[in-house]
Amino acid sequence: MMAKVLFIVSGATYWGLKDGTRHATGYWAEEFAMPYRKITEAGHEVVVGTPGGVIPNVDMMSLRPSMAGGEDRALELENIIRSAEVMRRPLKLSDVRLEDYDAVYLPGGHGPMADLAWDADAGRLLTAQLASGNPLFIVCHGPSAMLATRIHGESPFKGYRVTCFTNEEEEGVGLASRVTWLLETDLQEKVGVEFSRGPVWEPYLVEDRNLVTGQNPASAAVLADRLLGILK
Repeated sequence: MMAKVLFIVSGATYWGLKDGTRHATGYWAEEFAMPYRKITEAGHEVVVGTPGGVIPNVDMMSLRPSMAGGEDRALELENIIRSAEVMRRPLKLSDVRLEDYDAVYLPGGHGPMADLAWDADAGRLLTAQLASGNPLFIVCHGPSAMLATRIHGESPFKGYRVTCFTNEEEEGVGLASRVTWLLETDLQEKVGVEFSRGPVWEPYLVEDRNLVTGQNPASAAVLADRLLGILK
């Protein structure tokens, strides 16, 4: 039975740092490519939606062999992205009809910190997906979109158990001291989630009702396997 999975992907190309400089960003290659490949190879369909329907931008850092896990792995990710036609004709998030999809997935990269965290359509879609009881899978910096679900300061994600890219990992990539806000901190303080984490750079998943979150890029493939288990 073929399922349809909506990928909500950042359309950002840069992230403003607190010194006023622009940090080039986008979605993280592995977090799109691995789930995309696993889901499509299992015979399911992926549809991409972005703010305003802009074509998503891959964070070039995520295709560096040093970040991707070697030369071969970097090429593999690049080939998957190049072959993914859906990335070149995304829907506008404002046009998405959630009832058309069996599951929703949000890849990270720093891009979502720049756009999805403030995007009313992303907030509306996450709120509706959470309420629907259908699978909602979010990895790394993707949970920043939970900030956009707040109405008068209250989020439906309050009290949910979640993980995300940790402050320690943000320090590891050299950005913690340069950014205007930290995801782990703001999810706890502004959304009111129950946060947990695993070791840095290791796959770590948290499942609470229909919400499954992953900590970092290494968690994306594990997240995809879990989603395939549910879609069967």
